[in-house]
Amino acid sequence: MRFKIFILAFFISQQILISQMPKADIIFINGKIWTVDKSKPIAQAVAVLGDKIIGVGTNTEIKKYAGKNTKVVDLKGRLMLPGFIDDHTHFVSGGFQLMSVDLRDAKTPDEFAKRIKEYAEKNPGRWITGGDWDHELWGGELPRKEWIDQFTQQNPVFVTRYDGHMGLANSAALKLAGITRETPDPPGGLIVRDENGEPTGILKDEAMSLVYRVIPEPTLEERINAIKLALEEAKKLGLTGIHDIGTSDDLRAYQELYKRGELTIRVYLRLPISQWEDLAKLGIQVPFGNEFIRIGSLKAFADGSLGSMTALFFDPYNEDPNTRGLATDIVQDGRLEKWATEADKAKLQLSIHAIGDSANSLVLSIFEKIVEKNPTWDRRFRIEHAQHIHPKDFQRFKKLNVIASMQPYHAIDDGRWAEKRIGKERCRTSYAFRTFLDSGVKLCFGSDWNVAPLSPILGIYAAVTRQTLDGKHPEGWFPEQKITVEEAVECYTINNAYAEFAENEKGSISVGKLADFVVLSEDIFKISPERIKDVSVLMTVLGGKIIYQSESF
Repeated sequence: MRFKIFILAFFISQQILISQMPKADIIFINGKIWTVDKSKPIAQAVAVLGDKIIGVGTNTEIKKYAGKNTKVVDLKGRLMLPGFIDDHTHFVSGGFQLMSVDLRDAKTPDEFAKRIKEYAEKNPGRWITGGDWDHELWGGELPRKEWIDQFTQQNPVFVTRYDGHMGLANSAALKLAGITRETPDPPGGLIVRDENGEPTGILKDEAMSLVYRVIPEPTLEERINAIKLALEEAKKLGLTGIHDIGTSDDLRAYQELYKRGELTIRVYLRLPISQWEDLAKLGIQVPFGNEFIRIGSLKAFADGSLGSMTALFFDPYNEDPNTRGLATDIVQDGRLEKWATEADKAKLQLSIHAIGDSANSLVLSIFEKIVEKNPTWDRRFRIEHAQHIHPKDFQRFKKLNVIASMQPYHAIDDGRWAEKRIGKERCRTSYAFRTFLDSGVKLCFGSDWNVAPLSPILGIYAAVTRQTLDGKHPEGWFPEQKITVEEAVECYTINNAYAEFAENEKGSISVGKLADFVVLSEDIFKISPERIKDVSVLMTVLGGKIIYQSESF
């Protein structure tokens, strides 16, 4: 009798406990949930109240959070991951590119010119920008203003290579910018000239600013519309967070969208390092903001790009022994080191673009000086791209706790022609994902959109297979640098959260964290790596709200 009373009392107490449990707004059940939380790596179900996770576990455990008003989503065995975070985007530029002429897959000079001609006919009198062309697709010849001048007499044109480090201006744009044969190359830039000394229309790195300064600035509403287009792309790809490289005007646009309730992504905005003093005077320290918009990280450039042969190397390019690349003007005149030192002292994070091995080494040396000179704090240095590393510098990354902020799609894209630029030996430590991880370096992944596709799925595929876009490396381009699917997912989730000082708030499916999730069409941990590129996003959840759901789910 006493045993029966005990069982009854235990049952009643359990029911009381269940009745007192908070009731979720939404629960997801019957899934394979890869949490990226090492204390509970796999789960079946998750419960959300408001915008936070309140339970992670089995179906039985999570169903206890269900009340009469709880929405129940059956994942039907699908894979759920934490929402993807892209650690390096030009998000607003990507939105504008969606509104501009698209030259990314133009395979011939004729196709290049035809697309610009058609766009000019539909948009008489307007600036034509965007482009994202790749001259390697038609054999490597750089475009010239003569290709398009006859079609664009009424339209100034400045269309950039997909890496953003050189662009083609037509004669109308050159005239507005005041660029003639007498115009000197600016520090950190190059005006490409023909055999007679006349500008061909190609401008590299800092020379591009001569045209940018005469292109009319978009209005706030135009900027907002560009972001809206970008947001639609992002939600379809499972992105719930971005580390954007932008301006104070972009910040205003994000704030306006947030006020309107239309911001469907969490933004960590990196402003130009030239603005460090403005932020410091206001007392802003990283990370400053709320769960949707944060600032406090500063972006700077140390060199250019491999494709434009402006990335800075120790040794000359194989393709052109007359150049080692270009250090930016702020490197040459010492402003980068000065600004970086003062910004770090103000507890602002440094995110510095470096592609060539010399540029990476130079930035590491600046970081070393900062550590020696400034007070210790949780600074989380970042080198953006970290593409080509001298073997001696991997341990310097580790010693200084520098985050390698990389974009894996570049490896399978640039891998088509990188050896032509810099030779096989230097390519062995290019896009060195495995070496960074084995060296104990925090590795983070992003897209560099609009330079490359925004899709994190493509990024994971690239990191895991390293199969170049031309199909010539089926086993992977320098396959010893491949990493696992699990590692690649961590680079797109918890590692990126760490890079923005938010690892305690997001980046894994853990109780108390933001309820940001993505559901995929297939289990990327089980299918062959070559099939990952074809996996689609079925659902994107931001703060417990379903912001995207495919028709097939």
